[in-house]
Amino acid sequence: MGAIAESATLAVDAKAKALKAAGRPVIGFGAGEPDFPTPAHVVAAAQDAAADPRNHRYSPAAGLPELRQAIAEATLRTDGVEVDPAQVLVTNGGKQAVYEAFASLLDPGDEVILPAPYWTTYPEAIRLAGAREVEVLSGADQDYLPTLAQLEAARTPATRAILLCSPSNPTGSVMSRAQLEEIGRWALEHGIWVISDEIYQHLTYDGVPFVSILDAVPELADTTVLLNGVAKTFAMTGWRVGWLIGPKDIVKGASDLQSHLTSNVNNVAQRAALAALTGPMDDVERMREAFDRRRRAIVEALSSIDGFRVPTPEGAFYAFPDVTAVLGRTIRGTRVETSTDLAEAILEHAEVAAVPGEAFGAPGHLRFSYALADEDLAEGMERLAALLAE
Repeated sequence: MGAIAESATLAVDAKAKALKAAGRPVIGFGAGEPDFPTPAHVVAAAQDAAADPRNHRYSPAAGLPELRQAIAEATLRTDGVEVDPAQVLVTNGGKQAVYEAFASLLDPGDEVILPAPYWTTYPEAIRLAGAREVEVLSGADQDYLPTLAQLEAARTPATRAILLCSPSNPTGSVMSRAQLEEIGRWALEHGIWVISDEIYQHLTYDGVPFVSILDAVPELADTTVLLNGVAKTFAMTGWRVGWLIGPKDIVKGASDLQSHLTSNVNNVAQRAALAALTGPMDDVERMREAFDRRRRAIVEALSSIDGFRVPTPEGAFYAFPDVTAVLGRTIRGTRVETSTDLAEAILEHAEVAAVPGEAFGAPGHLRFSYALADEDLAEGMERLAALLAE
């Protein structure tokens, strides 16, 4: 337990909120959390569910049958992949899905190829399964997407799985169908499991399509686990409903594990998730349009800062500038040598919270979430530019 590091993104968010509570006007670009309320029809469904006695009791550990059915139907609509509801496990947020996927697949000594930059939770979940991550770093010059040559160089006889996240947290990069086909067929050839995190699938821009690995390479169905949830698409981060989809034996094992860890997910939250998946998508599209507007604004603002190199993200709601050219400067008397130093200086002197790249296996970068109000985004960028122009 002592080897587990706390979530860097949540730590930055907590520090920003603590400073705000102390009266400092901190603007937080740290947490990947939509600033919109959960759609009204979803909240109404939860209110109705709270008054229904059937939700006051235990329910199946793997999830409400009607929610598992709705997830299967949504997967067919969005991924183009047909799955049986028995292949679905409803989890307490996406993080539990991540943990249980690795716990179900990995043995001590196994290796997982982990393209970097990566979401901060992945390596911790891999290590908790007794395995180890093998990082493959891709820089801004390749839009943070790994090449097949890089992945092949990382493969060893101990390689058990590869983790894919598209659209990506923290970079916003989106893999094309051609890239997914190439990687998928390589994984198939070498008997490597694919764990694909698709939680940002509804958030792509500039006409860039989302493609599921199983749509690109259907033959991977027996060796792929899909991860997803309602948090990002429906502004439901606090409701804690995620899921994993995989072969029935893997889902059965993960479900058995969950039956001892947490049992069923909160029934009221499951009913809310059911309403989200089966209801109108108008609010989702409005949020996506707002994120797109903010994406263009933050890329323009960050690109104007001397020393920042900013690939344009095509998905999710993050910008991930390369700031290595800024390192070595002195900011108000303090020399910044790392992106962690830079993030601390920005928080202290500009009262702007961003997450350093070290948290994502990519030193020399900062992650800015643009899931915040337009006026806060503009003010935060003005403060950042003013500080770094001194």
